[in-house]
Amino acid sequence: MSINTILFDLDGTLIDTNELIISSFTHTTEQYGDRLYSREEIMSFIGPPLRESLAKIDKDRVEELVNVYREHNMKHHDELVEAYPTVVETIETLKEKGYKLGIVTTKMRQTVEMGLKLTGLKESFPVVVTLDDVSNAKPDPEPINKALEQLDSTASETLMVGDNTHDILAGKNAGTKTAGVAWTIKGKEVLEALDPDFMLTEMREILDIIGG
Repeated sequence: MSINTILFDLDGTLIDTNELIISSFTHTTEQYGDRLYSREEIMSFIGPPLRESLAKIDKDRVEELVNVYREHNMKHHDELVEAYPTVVETIETLKEKGYKLGIVTTKMRQTVEMGLKLTGLKESFPVVVTLDDVSNAKPDPEPINKALEQLDSTASETLMVGDNTHDILAGKNAGTKTAGVAWTIKGKEVLEALDPDFMLTEMREILDIIGG
């Protein structure tokens, strides 16, 4: 297998933002929901674009909900976010070996930059495609295609790594190889059902996959 490019989702893949996201949704639903939402329901909001998830709470006040969510999210960001085990050293190794690296996320750029800076990953990713950069979010292939264009890469030589069904489907739709991460909050069985090419139990296993 010839892989020279690796694209990563951010939240739930490289950095653990799960509790931050859950607390931000909980904070927002407590103010705007017509009832109490369970943790399992709130977990279902993780992955799709923020506005899409918040529309399920109150479709008529989405922008208001976005502002409340983001204010809470940014206020508590640094205390609740960290990189997953072996992520930082694996990314550094990939960079040293000359692999082309990119981020493809459904997050908005401001909070993406916060996460990359906090975890020391920012300098390793010359290309970062956020929700602000595309018309169609994952699972549409547009974000991946945009990253490939900026990296001067081809889908057939690319691996897309993610923790959500949107990531695996986007990779398949774009024609890349795909890898799920077993630490997904959704449960790895959800990803295995989509038949990704690989399933990582920790990030450093990617070095074995690409022959590094």
